[in-house]
Amino acid sequence: MEIAPYVSVDPNIHHGAAVITGTRMPVSVIVGSLASGMNKEEVSREYAVTIAQIDAALSFAADLVSKIQATSLAGD
Repeated sequence: MEIAPYVSVDPNIHHGAAVITGTRMPVSVIVGSLASGMNKEEVSREYAVTIAQIDAALSFAADLVSKIQATSLAGD
């Protein structure tokens, strides 16, 4: 099921993790690769994804982070 542009979840694909639609590439790997210093072109070549898919992964991650509040972390 597509949950955001270019981002899907399916319990039968990568244990239900968010992946780039039509692939098994986890959003977390794309974001992590960028965070560790790879540029978008390197990520695109390394993981066979488009720049648009990379941008969608970043937008999805940013949206998730924006929804985290201290109250949602209570009890951890």
